[in-house]
Parts: sequence; C-alpha cells; structure tokens
Amino acid sequence: MLELIKSSQRGYADHGWLKSFHSFSFADYVNEKRMGFGALRVINEDRIAAGTGFGTHGHRDMEIISYVLSGELAHKDSIGDAPSGPGVIKPGDVQRMSAGSGVRHSEFNHAQGQTTHFLQIWIQPDRLGVAPSYEQLHFAPSEKRGRLRLIASDNGEQGSVTLNADARLYAGLFDAQEQAELALATGRIAYVHLVRGSLSVNGQRLQAGDALQLTQESKLLIEAGEDAELLVFDLAA
Repeated sequence: MLELIKSSQRGYADHGWLKSFHSFSFADYVNEKRMGFGALRVINEDRIAAGTGFGTHGHRDMEIISYVLSGELAHKDSIGDAPSGPGVIKPGDVQRMSAGSGVRHSEFNHAQGQTTHFLQIWIQPDRLGVAPSYEQLHFAPSEKRGRLRLIASDNGEQGSVTLNADARLYAGLFDAQEQAELALATGRIAYVHLVRGSLSVNGQRLQAGDALQLTQESKLLIEAGEDAELLVFDLAA
C-alpha cells in the first residue's frame, strides 16, 4: 500500500530567522493524522538565516539526525563538541545525537551571507536513559550516486552511524537511467522523503518535499530521477 504526502501538506513555520517545513506534528503545528510513522517522529526541513540559530535547549530519549544540504551548522553541547572536531556539520555529513538521559545543545549558522539548509530527523529509541553520545560521519556524493547508501542503522553496518533504534536510513542520488531496489522484510514499513528533484518510487511520481509511505510492500523501486536526492527509512511496523 502506498500513501503519497505532498510537500504542500506539510506544516510550515516562519520565524524570520528560521523557516521550517514539518512533515509531522511539531511545536505549534499539530495534525492528529501526522504524528509520526513507526519510530520516525520528526522530519523538519529547516533554513537558518546567517548569524542566527537555535540557542541552548534540551532533549532526552530521542535519536536526532542532522543532514546538511547546503551551508554549515555549528554545534555545541553539554558533553563536548562532536567527535569530528569543532562540531561543524557540512553537506555530506550525517550527525547522530543520542539524547538519552538528557543533553543540552545549540546549533548556529555562523556563515556570513549564507543560509543553512538542513533536515533535522527524530527517531524514537528502543531503549531509554542511555548515556548521551554523538557520532558524525561524511558520505561523499560518489557513495550515494545511483544507489541507496546506508547512512544510519541499529548496528553501524557498512560504516553507518549507529542508532539506538530498530531503524535503517539510506540516502541516494538519482538521475536518468539510474535505478535501485530495496527489499522490505515482512513486518517492515518504509518512508521515502524526496529532498530535491523528482523521481518515481514503485511507479509513484514524487517532487521535492513529497513523501511516500509504504506498508505491506515487499520492496521499493527507485527510478527515473531528475537531479533527485532522497532519504529512505526502513522501520519496524
């Protein structure tokens, strides 16, 4: 079963310094039909103006993934900067923050004259109260070209960041004749979020910002991309 969620159906908030599209209920955007999908709780597409950002705030018991599309995101937290060094997340980087028993952090765009465009993703963990931790890895475009590259998983498989959740996250870049398939085991569901461009998933055409929910499907087929970048979540039903 396929369910298409158009980009225009997302929530939207304009705070001046921050413009954000919400795929699921978040903050002042409440949609009882869009409270999450499996363990996937939040996908916010954020644009942060130069010289602004999120001040210090707290999280707990959530796996939070930052996926930067353009610009840079500087990160500071209560347990030390990200292990990659100065805590700056750039395009191609994937940062996983396990909030666990509690962490406070801030995120800023220090670049002058440049908007930071990124996705903030929240996945509900399968165990609570773990020690807060971070992991940050870089995935070059060549690793995602014409294929689904595993970038987050519950066991760090294939050099992905490790989640405290029964979830697998893939990223891919597709153009023209490039195709990819992903088998979905019994009892699994999938969520496709198209970051940019256009492509077809199981025959359904998606445009930038669209999403596709797949239930009771044995696989997904990605094809006919036009400058497309997408994320695919493989989740427990």
